[in-house]
Amino acid sequence: MELILNVLSLIGSLALFLFGMKTMSEGLEKFAGDRLRSILAAMTKNRVMGVFTGILITALIQSSSATTVMVVSFVNAGLMTLAQSISVIMGANIGTTVTAWIISAVGFKVNIAAFAIPMLAIGMPLMFSRKGNRKSVGEFVFGFSFLFMGLAFLQDAATAMNIGDMVAGMLAHVPQDSFLTIILFVIVGALVTMIVQASAATMAITLMLFGMNIPGFGFEQAAALAMGQNIGTTITAFMASLTANTQARRAALAHMFFNVFGVVLVLLVFYPACNAVNWFVENFMGGGNALFKLSAFHTAFNIVNTLLLIGFVKQIEQLVCRVLPMKEKEEDYRLKFISGGLLSTAELSIMEAQKEILNFAERCHRMFGFIPELMETKDEVTFNKLFSRIEKYENITDSMEMEIANYLNKVSEGRLSAASKTQIQKMLRQISELESIGDSVYNLGRTLNRHRMYGKEAFTAEQLQHMHSMLGLVEGSLEEMMKRIGLTAPRTNISKSINIEHEINNYRNQLKNQNLNDVNSGQYSYQLGVFYNDFISECEKLGDYVMNVVQAGKGLNNDYEDKPRNGQG
Repeated sequence: MELILNVLSLIGSLALFLFGMKTMSEGLEKFAGDRLRSILAAMTKNRVMGVFTGILITALIQSSSATTVMVVSFVNAGLMTLAQSISVIMGANIGTTVTAWIISAVGFKVNIAAFAIPMLAIGMPLMFSRKGNRKSVGEFVFGFSFLFMGLAFLQDAATAMNIGDMVAGMLAHVPQDSFLTIILFVIVGALVTMIVQASAATMAITLMLFGMNIPGFGFEQAAALAMGQNIGTTITAFMASLTANTQARRAALAHMFFNVFGVVLVLLVFYPACNAVNWFVENFMGGGNALFKLSAFHTAFNIVNTLLLIGFVKQIEQLVCRVLPMKEKEEDYRLKFISGGLLSTAELSIMEAQKEILNFAERCHRMFGFIPELMETKDEVTFNKLFSRIEKYENITDSMEMEIANYLNKVSEGRLSAASKTQIQKMLRQISELESIGDSVYNLGRTLNRHRMYGKEAFTAEQLQHMHSMLGLVEGSLEEMMKRIGLTAPRTNISKSINIEHEINNYRNQLKNQNLNDVNSGQYSYQLGVFYNDFISECEKLGDYVMNVVQAGKGLNNDYEDKPRNGQG
């Protein structure tokens, strides 16, 4: 019974450590979500800055997995190129070593748990604050406390179970001086990290075991475990990329290639590398803390690997492009940016949904472009093909609305700030109105199809001119909508959209009255007047839906104003 309790205590301690790391990382990501995106956008212009960006962000959020998943999502969303992602991932590998230094310095010497509890008292009022930023800081404080409490409990549970003796017993049957043993430890480190999906947790366990002075588990064995963790940590980004586009999968593959290459390279000079780190720590760091040797090896391994490969980013990019060639253009019904699962934070998930909404709007705009072609087409076969495409696009818009809405509903089930909840409500309204645009374009095509099938006379030259003029106004409103729906849209007001919508309404009223007069005066039949009026009225409805999308997006991505600034509309 005691053994079962000890095992459960060990697992529970590890769970508390992982939960603390996750909460701390999420709290900081929420606090600086927009800033992180800005930093990534501004500081990845060249490969060196990309590396420093990766180091900075990973050191802040204490998770290379979170950084690489973020990078993969940015590549998937088209916000970062493959070359930029490779340099950021290189930096993330260095940034993640900060955790090992913190644990080496204070984790097993100072009773962190003693002041971790009082820290919860500081975090508690912040957690219940109404302000999103304070709440995020409170989450960070709680996560930090849980992380080190879990670390302290992990050591206590390991001591109670005599983990040291158990590991020593297992290692007694393994040849200590064999290079095959080193390779075995690399494999074990990779497998454990793949299972736990947190290299920091595996590193904490490795440091704990190394600090116990277990016979047969020296510096070389611990270093081999640390190298294995660098391979195992790539699985998180790889899994995140499985449902993403080809570029995102290439970024995850580059991460895997980079880490595996580094491990193979260091294995070729493993013992000299260990001796060099030993010498450095003993001569320049006093050698008092044995754990510093492992942390120094971990950092040196990643820095040397980055220095060796940073000049070959383009070659790495070419390699992964050859391994994962770009597929044929994906079917129209496939979403481009939303992957199968949610990302690490609501902010990143919302960002992906925003990119997908932009993609949705582009499809609606493209669909509308078929209408002028349909009006001009005289050949029946060509007309039927175009109308079939419009029908297909209408089905696609229905599917996209449902899929994006389901994704946003999943996001809303998580812990969200008031701003994020409002954002999701606006985005749900946008996709509903975009689907209505698809329906309206289909109705325009259907009106033209009905006229072709049942109309006994063609539209007059004057009617066609008015119909094209109305389509031109709607096209203008769609173009204005596209300017305001993107993530990187400039800060503009919606006055121009409002003016175009008023023009459409006035023109509809003018044409409707003129249509009645023309029918009464016998210029064309009542039936032709019905087809004509249906077309004009549907254009006006389409303009309303476009305006609704623009109004739903007010304040979503930028600051909008209803009044022109500096005399501009």
